[in-house]
Amino acid sequence: MTILKTAKVTSKGQITIPNRVRKLLHLDNGVSVAFGVTKQGILLMPCKLAAVSPYTPGEWAKIEKLASAKGKVYKTAKEAKSHVEDL
Repeated sequence: MTILKTAKVTSKGQITIPNRVRKLLHLDNGVSVAFGVTKQGILLMPCKLAAVSPYTPGEWAKIEKLASAKGKVYKTAKEAKSHVEDL
């Protein structure tokens, strides 16, 4: 392993990635990076982040149907839960 540069960790846990390393890894402004821990040390690599929905398409359909319902009032939580389960 070749050490190119060093950096100090700030009190907030931040470091500045040296310019030489940023250029070598093509780390332009706004690029996300991933950190991995290996037996040899820390691995830093560029990565792409993708949003993942917490809901299935079926759940989204239920949510959209419920959101479009107007004026529905429930007297109890049990009544509301029953309605949502029936969607």
